[in-house]
Amino acid sequence: MSSRRWRESSRTNISEEQITQLLSTLRQLLPEIPHSHSHKASSAAKVLKQTCTYIKTLHREVDDLSDRLSQLLATIDADSAEAAIIRSLLI
Repeated sequence: MSSRRWRESSRTNISEEQITQLLSTLRQLLPEIPHSHSHKASSAAKVLKQTCTYIKTLHREVDDLSDRLSQLLATIDADSAEAAIIRSLLI
């Protein structure tokens, strides 16, 4: 019974090697953090926390840029060259 349970759980579980590879990929995607130690010294929890923080920051930046773009579009003539440029950037 325990053998069957192990086989079932092993199909859904991710290996240590895969976790290490995923953490390495996340480290490469994160911007350099001042005063951070060697990437190898970073714990998995720290990498995941930094990743979550970075994603939240990116969401805030997207929201801020969307707001600024909406304000800009509201102040210009919809048929102007500026509006056409902005629309082309959005496509």
